[in-house]
Amino acid sequence: MELLLKRKYFSDGTVGSLTIDEVLICYTIELPWRANQVKISCVPEGKYLLRKRYSKKYGWHIEVCDVPGRSFILLHPANNAQKELQGCIAPVSVLTSSSTGLYSRSAFKKVLSLVYNALEQKEEVYLLIL
Repeated sequence: MELLLKRKYFSDGTVGSLTIDEVLICYTIELPWRANQVKISCVPEGKYLLRKRYSKKYGWHIEVCDVPGRSFILLHPANNAQKELQGCIAPVSVLTSSSTGLYSRSAFKKVLSLVYNALEQKEEVYLLIL
């Protein structure tokens, strides 16, 4: 399975639409592009393997693997990129600005269910960021 993330870049954040087979799943928010600097930049464009991950802070979530020069890049809930993200990607149901959104937990549950179901079927799941 491949998820496609098409993004628009702004000075204070990055927003995107996340689709599978041209069907919208949700929107995303990230930090602005800052040359892939750790904890202050959005993820560089590319194709990345996704896998299950657990932490006390986020519970079960999704890790974006093999991001050049970075580690522990996650898909997790957040409604404000500037206040809640350190280089990760947050699914949101509604975009409210170039760095904020609403109903992140419900958008995240939707993405998590799709990804985990595919992984349980022994499919590889990729995120293509454009």
